[in-house]
Amino acid sequence: MSVVSYYREAMAINTISDMGKREAAAKAFFEKLNQTTLPEQFNWAAEIFEGLHVKERGDQLALIWTDLETDAEQQYTYRELAANGNKFLNYVRKKGVEKGENLYMLTPIVPETWFASFAGIKGGLVSVPTATSMTEREIRFRFEAYPPDVIVAVEGLTDLVDDALQKAACTPKAKIVLGQKAGWVTYGDIDAESTEADPASVGRDDVLFCFFTSGTTGLPKRVGHSATSYPVGHLSTAVIQGVEPGGVHHNLSAPGWAKWAWSSFFTPFNLGATATGFNFSALNVEKYVASVAKYKVTSFCAPPTAWRAFVGLDLDMYDFSAMKYSLSAGEPLNPEVIEQWKKATGTEIRDFYGQTESTAMIGNPPWMEGRMRFGSFGYPAYLYDVILVDDEGNEITVPDEPGHIVVRLSNWRALGLFQEYIDDTELTQSAFRNDLYYTGDKASFDTDGYWWFVGRSDDVIKSSDYRVGPFEVESALVEHPAVVEAAVVGKPDPVRHQLVKAYVILKPGRQPSRELALELFKHTIDVLAKFKIPRIIEFVEELPKTISGKIRRIELRQSEAKKKAADPVQAFEYFYHEFPELSSKEK
Repeated sequence: MSVVSYYREAMAINTISDMGKREAAAKAFFEKLNQTTLPEQFNWAAEIFEGLHVKERGDQLALIWTDLETDAEQQYTYRELAANGNKFLNYVRKKGVEKGENLYMLTPIVPETWFASFAGIKGGLVSVPTATSMTEREIRFRFEAYPPDVIVAVEGLTDLVDDALQKAACTPKAKIVLGQKAGWVTYGDIDAESTEADPASVGRDDVLFCFFTSGTTGLPKRVGHSATSYPVGHLSTAVIQGVEPGGVHHNLSAPGWAKWAWSSFFTPFNLGATATGFNFSALNVEKYVASVAKYKVTSFCAPPTAWRAFVGLDLDMYDFSAMKYSLSAGEPLNPEVIEQWKKATGTEIRDFYGQTESTAMIGNPPWMEGRMRFGSFGYPAYLYDVILVDDEGNEITVPDEPGHIVVRLSNWRALGLFQEYIDDTELTQSAFRNDLYYTGDKASFDTDGYWWFVGRSDDVIKSSDYRVGPFEVESALVEHPAVVEAAVVGKPDPVRHQLVKAYVILKPGRQPSRELALELFKHTIDVLAKFKIPRIIEFVEELPKTISGKIRRIELRQSEAKKKAADPVQAFEYFYHEFPELSSKEK
């Protein structure tokens, strides 16, 4: 059975209206796929996007894009999107960029992000999506760890990028700017290139994607996905989400993060749907929801923070008659949000789970609507052999006992799993042990097989739809001359799930004060992306530690979890939102 045949079958599954039959078909499909050996060579852009979709639905819309602040709009068919991607690939090839070299994308939600992503896959380049919220320090770290061969960036970031390149001693073969910048090639110059390009010969296990993700005991990890793990592995995501061929899919996520690749690129394009992108600098929930209605979105994925904001609107004002599927990922939604959205749209918000290192591995597929248990994130996807194990690695088979979420590899290796942590054998081996992949998360399941998320096994903070590694924030704080040590944890919050809280020990001779807290807030704003800055700073004299001297963040997290809203603020505890001096900063 050819790889194209699997995509056709997945498309057919997602058109089955009888959900009982759809569930049975999906189960049989993934059981077959799990036992399949894929061809040695696979180029998704050439074989699936062009070979299947451009050939059979070339005039169908592939992308609808709008800018929510200017009302600008652009639309591209499958044929036109491929043509623009080929132009980009031809241009960078003329600059000497070859298969296996690194393509950095520091671009917002604009059509060029889709074009460059397509080009990277077709050309066998290693795409390195990078959020536009990164600071010079963060960009430089990435360049030093994984030097760029070609960069495409928005004009407002070019100064930071040039500074980072100089400090990292990197000289890419091509620098392409969306806008105008001396020393950079304007993206419009690519338009003269041919709309046809030869595909690279790409091995199925060749690394084509590098996602930097935050850890707890070091700087960001480099998650390496292959030519098949995301392109083929996201068939699992597409089936869980329910995206239908010819449907209009929308995902509220920014480029630079794996979730954008999941749900703004591979999910719709795997199944011949239309992707949508709404660009904005500050989220206007009224205009956002109006655009979802305007473009007749049929499947809509957003983080919990956004869903809570959406149901605060008068939803009766909008026409959601096209809506068929609503999805959420990140942490469980409270039942009243799900109920309010269902009342307005007739769809239940279905939760699902995965990681940068995987595709959707646990979730509530469409056939679970009406059978979901609010707060549960579903059950393991058929692509993955997901189980729970105890601290010794023994499988947990009894209900309601928390354990580590792992993917068992002895029966089959899930196609959606990443290849490796790039250039970090030790970290890769720590994640893959005894024929198990450890996700770093914990869960339990009940007597009826519903799974319930417990929390992180490590210390990553989940704030809104972002993951924040404590180490990066602690490192930034310690750079301040008044700070000797810092520990960062997540504080439970009803809106953002967690707030970044920093416990700070000062150097001798320095005293806690409001002025010093303001200094630290401003310092972190200068060196960290906005979503990483502490929202609470508490000055303390000591931190809980192990005998070996490691900070026991678990004690700090447990202390924060026990606190109640009515508890008094600590003597030297300061909150970001209480500083008028920071009012002009993003909150």
